[in-house]
Amino acid sequence: MPSLRFREDGTFTIVQFTDLHWKNGDEKDLQTRSLMELVLKEEAPDLIVFTGDLIYSENCEDPKQSLREVVRTAEESGIPWAAVFGNHDSEVTITRSELLDALLTSKNGLSGHTPNVSGYGNYALTVGDNDGKAAAALYFLDSGDYSDLPNVDGYAWIKRDQIEWYEAESQRLEKMNGGTPLPSLAFFHIPLREYADVWERQPCFGHKHENVCSSQINSGFFEAMVKRGDVVGTFVGHDHINDYWGEMFGIRLCYGRASGYNTYGKEGFNHGARVIRLTKGERQFESWLRLDDGVIDRQTGGNQERKGD
Repeated sequence: MPSLRFREDGTFTIVQFTDLHWKNGDEKDLQTRSLMELVLKEEAPDLIVFTGDLIYSENCEDPKQSLREVVRTAEESGIPWAAVFGNHDSEVTITRSELLDALLTSKNGLSGHTPNVSGYGNYALTVGDNDGKAAAALYFLDSGDYSDLPNVDGYAWIKRDQIEWYEAESQRLEKMNGGTPLPSLAFFHIPLREYADVWERQPCFGHKHENVCSSQINSGFFEAMVKRGDVVGTFVGHDHINDYWGEMFGIRLCYGRASGYNTYGKEGFNHGARVIRLTKGERQFESWLRLDDGVIDRQTGGNQERKGD
């Protein structure tokens, strides 16, 4: 398994692909692959992260084969990569457990699984310094698919035992770091309810073209991250034509930029990927969007700020 380390210049770059919705390798899927190849060539990241809906299982002839095809670009790049699942990955004909087995045997893949915790694919990775000592942490959580309660409609939520797992892992890494929380990022698919709150309460940068499709249940994951004081940024997908970010209580809540062509979008809203750059020893990060026309959108203000629904 490849190890993750900051570069000699102290940086570590992540490319986030989200909502690829790969089906059966048709023309639109090949457009998605071309986008991924373009972004990886231009950004040369240290890690690739897929934040859910890698495939559109309902329309896949062979979901496992579709999963293998969608991650092939990452495998062939030689760049380490990791993934979490979205709500469309296991809707029909295949289970999350079966998909996880495929992820865990993929080339250069770092995806993991914590048994006896809700979901499939809750795990943490660390980024080492020159000596290999953990200098940053990356949390990956399965935000589920749909509510399993008959009196609650809509999407699932990060469960209490997942939050307890995160808290325990965060405390363990803090202890290893001499009592100082490690600068950390968290990746999952379905946005927290706080994504709607930050849009209403704080300056946000980027685009909001649809409602925040979070769960109706707020299970307290954001509160847990604020209390732990390690996570400085969260990264989600799910809402294909939102790409904004805003900061609340020291955490930057960020959408990715939808990467897949085989699903809904908006005319004039180019597909792309989010790029995240950590710097060793800093409790912050840089981030920008790389679009399919080669444009870099840094989302730093001006006419990008707080665009309407």
